[in-house]
Amino acid sequence: MGPCRITPKAPKGICGATADQIVARNLLRTVAAGATCHTDHAKEVVLALLKIAEGKTSAYGIKDAAKLRNFAKLLGKNSTGPIKKVAKTVALEALEDFRRQEGLFHAAEGDYLNWLHIRATKERIKKWKELGILPISVDSETSHALHQTSMGNDADPMNLLLSTLRVSLVEGYAGLALGTDIQDVIFGTPYLTKSEANLGVLKEDHVNIIVHGHVPLLSEKVREWAGKMTAAAKKVGAKGVNVVGMCCSGNELLMRQGIPFAGHIMQQELALVTGVVDATVVDMQCIYPSLQDIASCYHTKLITTIDFVKIPGALHLKFEIETADKRAKQIINEAIQAYTKRNKSKILIPKEKTTLYAGFSVEAITEALSKLNKNKPLKPLVDAITKGDIFGIVGIVGCRNPKVKGQKFHEELTKILLKNNILIVGTGCWAHAAAQEGLMTPEATEKYAGPKLKKVLQQIGKANGLEA
Repeated sequence: MGPCRITPKAPKGICGATADQIVARNLLRTVAAGATCHTDHAKEVVLALLKIAEGKTSAYGIKDAAKLRNFAKLLGKNSTGPIKKVAKTVALEALEDFRRQEGLFHAAEGDYLNWLHIRATKERIKKWKELGILPISVDSETSHALHQTSMGNDADPMNLLLSTLRVSLVEGYAGLALGTDIQDVIFGTPYLTKSEANLGVLKEDHVNIIVHGHVPLLSEKVREWAGKMTAAAKKVGAKGVNVVGMCCSGNELLMRQGIPFAGHIMQQELALVTGVVDATVVDMQCIYPSLQDIASCYHTKLITTIDFVKIPGALHLKFEIETADKRAKQIINEAIQAYTKRNKSKILIPKEKTTLYAGFSVEAITEALSKLNKNKPLKPLVDAITKGDIFGIVGIVGCRNPKVKGQKFHEELTKILLKNNILIVGTGCWAHAAAQEGLMTPEATEKYAGPKLKKVLQQIGKANGLEA
């Protein structure tokens, strides 16, 4: 049955559902779907940490041991002793956020997300508890949302919206926060780095590999092996292997390795049309099915790596961390072989590329602010907000949208906010758009920031050697 339909003459569905009920139900279902994407991502890296701890892979290690020990301490666990023992403890506590069933497995598992408990403020947790929206676990809340929104169930818009907030907390804490934290543990916490953005980062005299998707387990290994296989690339006439990032995989590699941004979600097809992309390697999310249609017109090898993300016609090479090095080497070899099949008459690389600065983790921001106040590094930021020099802080993340093509929505919104002394923090495809517009440089402060915000940023930049 369904989907529900209403018209001006028939303001209720055949079952009696109103517009409010339909909208609230659809919103909850959509948010639940989004939550499963980011929590699945987080679970991948948590399981990787567990395998590292258990010695089931030597392909990855622990780059930020201090951060790992701090998480153990925040979770109320022993943070001393062998690092792999601590890693296993943290991984198992994180996995509780996926399976928790109100004390069924063990009495100490708590009654809401561990990562929310250690990441949210006490005031927020108290308010969420009063609202009855503290989430028990990822799997419980997302499956419950699907059940709640199925035909013949919840018809109370307010109740549906409260459930939407509950699933949003799942997304934020057991998805984004957990995934980010464990990735920092495995791959290292990002710090300030300088790189370039736009399709001009592709190189005609190199084997070009685009890593596209979200989970850095794959992209980090491709980057590592690209550096080891320069000799193999030279044997076929290339100068080396050039790895560039697309979408969120690009963000991950940029922050930690300084790897250039090739483009955002709407440029993934255009990148192949340059004629110099020898392989596009994808894992999960934001991957257009059309990529194989375009790749088939060129020499480009499209490689999928996740069993639930397949594209007809693409080469599927299942990526597992136990065999990560072997698979990454195979992926590089596929790209090198594809390089030999390029059609020079189809090559056209745009010249445009811009400079950007990235890597602003919490630790990097705190370190930058410490140059102004060593003992209380956050005080300059708090003071600027209190005095009104920073009118507010806004996070911008979302994808580009073909509905507003050519309108530079991300860029113009960012410029308006900056002009009004509002500080921007962002990631996702917004970062690609902002970088290509030149918004991620000290020069952008001079050009776009309002006078009060400009003064604050200039002080921080000067203290850190980043004067415009």
